[in-house]
Amino acid sequence: MANSPPRLSICIATRNRATLIGETLDSILAQATDDVELVIVDGASTDGTETVLQQYQRRFPNVRYSRLEVNGGVDRDYSRTVELARGEYCWFMTDDDVLKPSAIQSVLSHMQEGYNLIVVNAENRSADQATLLASRRLAIDHDRIYRPAETEALFIDVGYHLTYIGSVVIQRDLWNARDKKSYWGTWFVHFGVIFQQPLPGLTLVLAEPLISGRIGNISWNARSFEIWMFRWPELVWSMPFPDQTKVKISPPTPWRNLKALFVHRGDGSYSPKMYRGWIAPRPAPAGYKLAAQFIAHLPDCVVWLLLYFYFSRTRAQARTELYHWLHVPPAQKCFGALARTQAKRLAA
Repeated sequence: MANSPPRLSICIATRNRATLIGETLDSILAQATDDVELVIVDGASTDGTETVLQQYQRRFPNVRYSRLEVNGGVDRDYSRTVELARGEYCWFMTDDDVLKPSAIQSVLSHMQEGYNLIVVNAENRSADQATLLASRRLAIDHDRIYRPAETEALFIDVGYHLTYIGSVVIQRDLWNARDKKSYWGTWFVHFGVIFQQPLPGLTLVLAEPLISGRIGNISWNARSFEIWMFRWPELVWSMPFPDQTKVKISPPTPWRNLKALFVHRGDGSYSPKMYRGWIAPRPAPAGYKLAAQFIAHLPDCVVWLLLYFYFSRTRAQARTELYHWLHVPPAQKCFGALARTQAKRLAA
């Protein structure tokens, strides 16, 4: 690698991805130039991730690997990657997805235009990457540019898409100048950094997908109730926008929706323990709490099956969501053969 600092740091926070991260790194290194470095922070993995990454570090001088002795959480780990990075821009890549050919060159060329933020689009693929489930996560057909005065429009248009951290390419100096610690523990520190105040310059949103995202292997599914019912809405509603704008991204208290609780019971993330820890302490009508407690005690496998038949008939067009549903824990625990057969059929 050249002595001059790289222009782009691809920053990866990983934990227990020994079986997948190699494919991710191969897709990056196949197109990386001397303008690119990889900065990988390992959040105290307990599988063979350390061995895999040490092998890549020995083979490729532009791979920089740091292992933490204690898992600090995804927000702190990504923040740590930026502390270690040297590039003008940081691309927060995921640890299990794959870059499409020429993705790095595309980002490098747009970096020359001086954007504060580049938002990358992605496609959804099956867990084995063999089948395209959705051609675009962000449903736009042409690139868009947002000025600082259009921050609210940017929030509306791409706010939810930015829950996918692989979509973020940000100027390192801008990241360093903003508050990060307030957003540790939200699972979306990058979202807080971007929207805590208007960006001083332009933002580019790319229509053409540069990443092939892998569906069906989300490592934090067990915490999805906590994340989507509390962490995410609380983060959204802490942003400096009008209520009528924030509600377009998330309702303020989605946990008050019994249908949402039913869905999370079906995916295995809502349970009596979650009820006691997250809902019981909060003020709510007694009738609602009784219903919420009842849902928490329903057999998760029965709820999963009911929702599977509902989704497969009323939302057949949402292939990504249905494919994901076939991979949540109750599907694998109770209906392994059915789930595998239907997932293969959906991916055919």
